[in-house]
Amino acid sequence: MLTRRLLLAAPALLPLAARAEADPRLEPALAAAGALAPLHNLIVARHGQVIAERHYRGPPPDRPANVKSVSKSVIAALVGAAIARGHLDGADQPIAPILRDRLPREADPRLARVTIGNLLSMQAGLERTSGASYGQWVASRDWVRAALARPFVAEPGGPMLYSTGNTHLLSAILTRVTGRSTHALARDWLAGPLDIALPPWPRDPQGIFFGGNDMLISPRGLLRFAEMHRLNGQAVNGQEVLRPDWIAACWTPRTASAFTGDAYGYGWFLRPVGQQPRFYAWGFGGQMAHVLPGLGLSVVMTSDPRQRSGGAGGHARALHALVEQAIVPALA
Repeated sequence: MLTRRLLLAAPALLPLAARAEADPRLEPALAAAGALAPLHNLIVARHGQVIAERHYRGPPPDRPANVKSVSKSVIAALVGAAIARGHLDGADQPIAPILRDRLPREADPRLARVTIGNLLSMQAGLERTSGASYGQWVASRDWVRAALARPFVAEPGGPMLYSTGNTHLLSAILTRVTGRSTHALARDWLAGPLDIALPPWPRDPQGIFFGGNDMLISPRGLLRFAEMHRLNGQAVNGQEVLRPDWIAACWTPRTASAFTGDAYGYGWFLRPVGQQPRFYAWGFGGQMAHVLPGLGLSVVMTSDPRQRSGGAGGHARALHALVEQAIVPALA
């Protein structure tokens, strides 16, 4: 569990545009970043001030970008906001009563044990809808029913089984308990306080906004989202967006990725840089938001979302190396 001392940071006004020249200590890192062909944008902020912003190719940093599975971190934030507002009881709340009419006939009894927290931490135990199964799942007539009908391959609360179906179930749950669309909630609970644009993104056949993929957020908007987490749930103007205990919950390790070995909380991966705790949101193709509270640091990266090597391999490893071996050492 993170200490309150590590999470707390004084709010400061964060400009949307970078200063004219980058911090000279970052010039080698910026040059190395430019050599990464899929990388579109890189923004580095320290203690609430942008100290480097580079647009290398693709859409510029003020344009909405498909942040892919960084959307899962946004869904986690919305769940925390829904709990704070009394729409949900908490992370231990079972999902079956909420989605009772969407459960399969003769449902596996283990569905009654799946909780909100299990979906957030990818520990539902249901067979994955990501990876090789993703295309079949999104081609189904009812994404919610299809996700709930997946067979159990582990017990609820067991190992991490990364699955976008889990976060889409959370989008359906948010829609059900509030009577509002996930986009409307994200606009009012996050985009408004953070002063960022959040245009509509794709929906499933029943009209539920895709939970956990294909959200459209500009790199500068994503920086404000990252900074809100660094500031313990506060917007840059000091307004509380999320409760501090929810930030701590999202950043508490609960399981680990079978692909990278990195720990996972609620929608966020955890991977230290030396002695510095680091939390990162990650989307296919190289969409990333890194937060290092101990250094007052937030780093946002957007990349070509269509590249074939968009998983845990080459480009993602290069982006981690950029943070770990170039950006952090230059500023530590």
